[in-house]
Amino acid sequence: MAIVTPMASLVRHVTFDCADAYRLASFWAEVLEGSLAEDDNPGDPEALVTAKGVALLFISVPDSKTVKNRVHLDLQPQDRSRDEEVERLLALGATLVADHRRPDGTGWATLADIEGNEFCVERSAAERAAS
Repeated sequence: MAIVTPMASLVRHVTFDCADAYRLASFWAEVLEGSLAEDDNPGDPEALVTAKGVALLFISVPDSKTVKNRVHLDLQPQDRSRDEEVERLLALGATLVADHRRPDGTGWATLADIEGNEFCVERSAAERAAS
């Protein structure tokens, strides 16, 4: 007789309330070098981004963002340095909220996406291993 062990829940999506689901999902698809679902279109009330290791769901809501995020994403670049990634994300439309990078190369940068949701960019694994 087989023993059945209960499984824990899995995180299926990380969901963001936002003003424009398609626009914000398009931004995050670029950030994560992922893709939007085939049936997502401008004006849709929700949009799904899939990327390596994560699925982000964006849902349009009438409420505006008014306070700091209670949960945020920490990004770790895979094929570029932290500073190169920060520059790439700024070029995509992110804004620098707080710079916690230190002269010795440690630290992180806090950015905001195009709707003001904060996220952090940490050092790459190669940068961590080198220090």
